[in-house]
Amino acid sequence: MIETTEIEITFGEDEDHTEARASLSIRGASFVATGRAKRHPDDPSMPMIGEELAAARALSELSHQLLEAAAETISKR
Repeated sequence: MIETTEIEITFGEDEDHTEARASLSIRGASFVATGRAKRHPDDPSMPMIGEELAAARALSELSHQLLEAAAETISKR
């Protein structure tokens, strides 16, 4: 059996911050996580780096939520 799902990541930015929102629906359960990156005032503006960091942090949080959901399901068995 092969099942495919997608993770959607949306970004919001201002001059110094980037925020990523990752969402995933799998087998009827929905998960949403956010990640944030802040540019140091001395660093040049490089939006790609902020997006990468914010996305990585959102995906990390999403993975923690999935692990917690799996552990909860296992404990109910």
